[in-house]
Amino acid sequence: MRLRAVAAVLTGVALLATVTACGDDEKTGSDDVVTIDITIKDGKVDPSGDRVKVDAGQPVDLVVTADEPGELHIHSDPEQQLEYDAGTTTLPIAIDRPGVVAVESHELDQVIVQLEVR
Repeated sequence: MRLRAVAAVLTGVALLATVTACGDDEKTGSDDVVTIDITIKDGKVDPSGDRVKVDAGQPVDLVVTADEPGELHIHSDPEQQLEYDAGTTTLPIAIDRPGVVAVESHELDQVIVQLEVR
């Protein structure tokens, strides 16, 4: 009788571990939007090379506040070029492949932020 009880407990633990593992495997990323505020003024940009962790496919809003229009380069695959106006512009992006993706301004020759995509 005692052996059956132990077997039942072990079976339950194994089943719970399997269900938990399956739940973790199904999670592919977050739907929460990551907002990155970027300020470009008088030829200077903030942030300057910060690294931000995001999940593959997770939506990211680059909120650019600038004193004149310009363009951001996203070094993803494929690369993206996103224009912004003077004032505040929100640029939505999502990166599907894991890796580190640089967001930079070629005009200012500066990396603004690095997205660490997991």
